[in-house]
Amino acid sequence: MPDYKITNAEFAILSLIVEHSRHGYEIEQVIEERGMRNWTEVGFSSIYYLLKKLEKSGFVQSQTQVVAGRGPARKIYEATEAGKQACQAATIKALSTPHRAYPPVQLGLANLPSLSTDDAVDALKQHQAGLIERLADLKAAQSSAPLPTHVTMMYQYSLTIVTAQLNWLADTIQQLEETTA
Repeated sequence: MPDYKITNAEFAILSLIVEHSRHGYEIEQVIEERGMRNWTEVGFSSIYYLLKKLEKSGFVQSQTQVVAGRGPARKIYEATEAGKQACQAATIKALSTPHRAYPPVQLGLANLPSLSTDDAVDALKQHQAGLIERLADLKAAQSSAPLPTHVTMMYQYSLTIVTAQLNWLADTIQQLEETTA
């Protein structure tokens, strides 16, 4: 299978079109319904830009659809054979290849000696509070409506990662607090 070069944002949009043909606003609705912004960076304002880019790349094609009595005509996007192959290749690559993450917290840890222990603990507790809020948001979004199995798996992955980060934070905060006791 050829190695198609698409960004994560393009991949997210393309995958929704591969599911079935959609217009731009419908893509936004699905992104919202599935809580996709919890795991991908696709802004509302970038959807049409990405659609044009995918169309220019030959991964989608559009046709204008006139909706009688329901406002202006809209473009419906459909995946091409090349788009379906690109989506499949991107899916296999995403599932099979570990990717390095560069979270800013690691840079903070690299510079930990520049802080007092109290400042470090306070900063990590703020991080912890933010993750607790994110965990609650993820749980609420996951339980808000019945979701397809693959979307449920995405939430489970995110919940597992956030829970692991919270466990690490609790241990790290305790370790720092014990060094000053």
